[in-house]
Amino acid sequence: MALKVAVIGSGIGGIATAIRLAAKGYKVDVFEQAPNPGGKIKEFRINGFRFDTGPSLLTYPELIAELFALYGDEPKDYFQYIKLDVSCKYFWDDGTTIDAWQQPNRFALELEKVLGIDKNWLNGYLKDAERLYDIAGDTFIFHSLHKPANYLSRPFLKTLLSFPVLDPLRTLHQRNLNRLKHPKAVQIFDRYATYNGSNPYKTPATLRMIAHLEHNMGACFPHNGMYGIIESLVMYAQSKGVKFHYMSKVEKVLVKNRSVQGIKVHSKMLPFDIVVSDTDIMNFYNHLLSEYPIPKNQTKGQRSSSAIIFYWGVKKTFPTLQLHNILFANDYRKEFEHVFVTRTLTNDPTVYIFISSKLVEKDAPAGCENWFVMVNAPEITPNVDSNALVQQARSHVLEKIKSVLGVDISPEIVAESVAHPQSIERDTGSYGGSLYGLSSNNVWAAFNRHPNFSNKIKNLFFVGGSVHPGGGIPLCLASAKIVDNELPLIN
Repeated sequence: MALKVAVIGSGIGGIATAIRLAAKGYKVDVFEQAPNPGGKIKEFRINGFRFDTGPSLLTYPELIAELFALYGDEPKDYFQYIKLDVSCKYFWDDGTTIDAWQQPNRFALELEKVLGIDKNWLNGYLKDAERLYDIAGDTFIFHSLHKPANYLSRPFLKTLLSFPVLDPLRTLHQRNLNRLKHPKAVQIFDRYATYNGSNPYKTPATLRMIAHLEHNMGACFPHNGMYGIIESLVMYAQSKGVKFHYMSKVEKVLVKNRSVQGIKVHSKMLPFDIVVSDTDIMNFYNHLLSEYPIPKNQTKGQRSSSAIIFYWGVKKTFPTLQLHNILFANDYRKEFEHVFVTRTLTNDPTVYIFISSKLVEKDAPAGCENWFVMVNAPEITPNVDSNALVQQARSHVLEKIKSVLGVDISPEIVAESVAHPQSIERDTGSYGGSLYGLSSNNVWAAFNRHPNFSNKIKNLFFVGGSVHPGGGIPLCLASAKIVDNELPLIN
């Protein structure tokens, strides 16, 4: 008889785990408290506009393709995407604009033309990021950092012997300033710290490998928008025997003699041999395994940032904007001091605008665009009125758009919805509204993330953005791969 696996949560990490374990012969059930799958990757519609609510950039699509290839199927028959020509367009208040072309040489020439810097600076930087990824990517992303035996393996020894290349004792900002020099170029590459909700003035320079994923390997976009990833994977998982149970909140993980026995759902005890949690690690211990203490490093570390997101249906099109756009703050350091130190909003935020209708025309009515507009925000702060916070952010965002793009967008907004730290916590289960669990704001951050397995309870595993290796689609998929490697083939 096949061993039974319960996956708690249907974020992309949970779905990927279900597909991987089903391919090994396990009988897999996924329990989701919401009416639909996806975790942070959701969608909604309002007044003819469709919005993706969570992650908006796809890199490393090969990790998705792997899931179909496990069964010998052709990935393109189930999931299709395009490679972007421009990963992002950058704007500053002084009128400077830069297109981040996906061809590294073309991007380097763009920086040379616009900023007057030597194109070799960027080419050298990206080659350095590629070298770093080749040395450390496999170690930090696809293997557990919490198993002593791993440190004797070839990938780990290769990484340890190349310690100076990792550059962990220097911050990302320091490294970028040293290599790229021009403040605007530095700002572009400092932004990669925000991909896991961190501060470029604190996070180790090791994170510069993110630039390799986006610029050397390339940024992509699914044919039907980001939620199309979830739809494709869920349909595929179901075709392979995975069962999804929606509106089925797991109330407790059942443990006896330090071994998983099953889960409690709708007050019923359901037996399972293995449990995989795809929920926020803090909420897991607080609600599903409350008799066990929360690991100290999960409570002591600085948590990642949250966000305030405006979903605007706009009755106009803007040819100057790309799929992904950044309107940069004039004082980037000040913005992060607000988020992580004073836990307030700056009056001059960096504004991210994602417009999926640029590529998926049906996402907005003719002559209109669907704007996903996001600013960094601190996690939930006691005694802060969320409505007042949203109004403050809205005012700053509108002013920033007017300053940079030269247009008052207010009269063009015909549909609106808002997400903020409190609603993010409520709707996605992200503790404190923090998007990625612990931040990477110190040199030991990668090692402080919760492991993908329990050291105290047999057959209990963890995937998703709040555990190793971290947040974002590629890393959540990598967490599923790590758990997959921990369990044997049984068919």
